[in-house]
Amino acid sequence: MSSGFNNPDKHMSVQDLAALIPDGASVALGGSFLHRGPFSFVRELVRQGKKDLEIIKQSPGYDIDLLCRAGVATRARTGIVALEGNFGLAPHYRKAIETGRLKLEEHACATLTAGLRAAAYGIPFQPCAGIHGSELTEINGWQKLDDPYGKGDPVWVIPAIQPDFAVIQANEVDSRGNVRVLGTSHWDRIMSRAAKRVLVVAERVVDTEVFEAQPEVTLVPYFLVQAYAVVPNGAWPGSCWPHYEIDYPAIEQYLEPGEQALQAHLDAAPEAKQEQTV
Repeated sequence: MSSGFNNPDKHMSVQDLAALIPDGASVALGGSFLHRGPFSFVRELVRQGKKDLEIIKQSPGYDIDLLCRAGVATRARTGIVALEGNFGLAPHYRKAIETGRLKLEEHACATLTAGLRAAAYGIPFQPCAGIHGSELTEINGWQKLDDPYGKGDPVWVIPAIQPDFAVIQANEVDSRGNVRVLGTSHWDRIMSRAAKRVLVVAERVVDTEVFEAQPEVTLVPYFLVQAYAVVPNGAWPGSCWPHYEIDYPAIEQYLEPGEQALQAHLDAAPEAKQEQTV
């Protein structure tokens, strides 16, 4: 795992942060559905015309839908994918699967987590319960092993999944790169331990003393973080508790068909407006 320990200046623009992702890379995205995803970073991948990315996430939605719509993602390892109850399935993701433009390794959320855990622990596979009878085992060629202690039934084991990058949307970061998430961290912790490199988009920078006062709230320590950007409202049109809620009208506008609607959505994003004022 590559660390950011020897890089004292980790702050950069979200444009430069996205430029660190090479074509063909595998990228794990934090958050869940429309909640605290690194969406400003995802949009920047689209603007930069990245190609052939693999997206890894237990419960993506808007992020993978946008990357499929723009032709950036061609491979994915995902569990459930949806735009949540208000909007149903992710239409561009579904179309990419149906037309063969996206190659999917289908997972349950638990199996994808098991693969990430294996990578984080430095082992080739991780046991996972609850998938007996699922066709996922046959589709993916997963194996099961006998209990070496002779006390239980055979258990399915999931191969290690090590993303090239994990990209986390955080509430707060300090100048060293320590990361805080307020509320549920979803699967961000295990992603950050499994990936080779960790990139962060934060709502704001706070003093290191804030982290020292509550060290238990630190989700990712600075020595795991390669670089970070600060983008207020960076999870738009999703939520980032407790700062803001989902912008439902913006998602409705995103779902309008055509290139003009997509470009209008990208132009309305917070990071686009931030860049214009710099």
